[in-house]
Amino acid sequence: MEDAMPRPDDLQFNMFHFMPYIHLPEDHKKYESVWVDFPNTIYDPVKGNQLYTRYLREMALADKLGFDGLVVNEHHSTSYSMMPAPSLIAAALIPQTSRAKLCVFGTPLNLEYPHRVAEEYGMLDVMSGGRLEVALPLGTGMEYWVNPINPATARARFRESIDILLKAWREDGPLAYEGDFYTYRYLNVWPKPYQKPHPKMYLVGTGSPETVQLAAELGLGYSSVFVPISKQMQAFAELRERSPSYGHTFTRDKAIIGIMAYVAETKEKAEQEWMEHLFFFFKDALRTTPRYLVPPGYVTPAEFRKRISGPNLHGELTWEGLTEQFFVVCGTPDMVAESIAAWSEQAHSSRINCFLHLGTMPHWMTVKNMTLFAEEVIPRLRSKAPDMRQSLPQAAE
Repeated sequence: MEDAMPRPDDLQFNMFHFMPYIHLPEDHKKYESVWVDFPNTIYDPVKGNQLYTRYLREMALADKLGFDGLVVNEHHSTSYSMMPAPSLIAAALIPQTSRAKLCVFGTPLNLEYPHRVAEEYGMLDVMSGGRLEVALPLGTGMEYWVNPINPATARARFRESIDILLKAWREDGPLAYEGDFYTYRYLNVWPKPYQKPHPKMYLVGTGSPETVQLAAELGLGYSSVFVPISKQMQAFAELRERSPSYGHTFTRDKAIIGIMAYVAETKEKAEQEWMEHLFFFFKDALRTTPRYLVPPGYVTPAEFRKRISGPNLHGELTWEGLTEQFFVVCGTPDMVAESIAAWSEQAHSSRINCFLHLGTMPHWMTVKNMTLFAEEVIPRLRSKAPDMRQSLPQAAE
């Protein structure tokens, strides 16, 4: 018998994997950025093959451990992630998994032909029997240095691409579409998704008001990553406030928070095992330049001023600084569960993206972390869920 469909306010946990290339040369710090112009001669395809095999095993294990979703995403020309085509990773996971949602979080539509993405996602949803979830990012600034798209028109192109995707999925074809960037005489997607009218959808952003506004207008969920907690909370508050004015109800499953966690027998052991990998992630895996991060025209002038005056992830990092700005926790199952419960309640969120592999974490450590999180942390959080729901303002639902 299949599991009953969860309510929107039921806590669900996704295993998020970046699938990084970790075999960097000893002198890798001489490069200002591991994005855009990081030489691809550094990449060893034999080691890459071994990493893909390992990472797919970890995601398949997450399915067996009971995680609700498996999240893959897209980046280009970087050691940060070996997923320039996340649909391929999702397809590879279909026969290795049986229950978890396949969350492609995801392809920047404006870097592709939107009808082609609609077809690819339709294939994944049909092949998986309706297990696909989709999040649509504008894409980091770095993506626009390696894809021939003008960042100044990126947001308008993104909006039009979403319109095409939704039209192709929600209406029967063939259709015609004439836009500023795309014109289709026959918009006739085969196959259409297994789920009707389409898989659950989110927008991914870094707190830009324009992205939050679009999510509210379209009735989609919202997820943000690597921005300070205060900015994420502001974005979620705006989504809750604006959604009703467009005829959409905000529910807690429309807000996704991303947490970085490591679970061990004691707080001291967790810190001893995890810290070097966490700091590698922030200092090295994310290392890039302001020029690549915010290309001309990528954001509005007002947003640009906010970003250049905001926190610098690549300066002198401390544990205290990280925990003040981001959802980061390590320690015993009780400690990790208490932190996540507080964050979820604060954000009015019932969807948690769990970054349980970061940077150079070895396989044994990732397996340990995933297993303890699944067996010790998730049950604690689910036992708290009714109390958490009761403590939230009813108007937020």
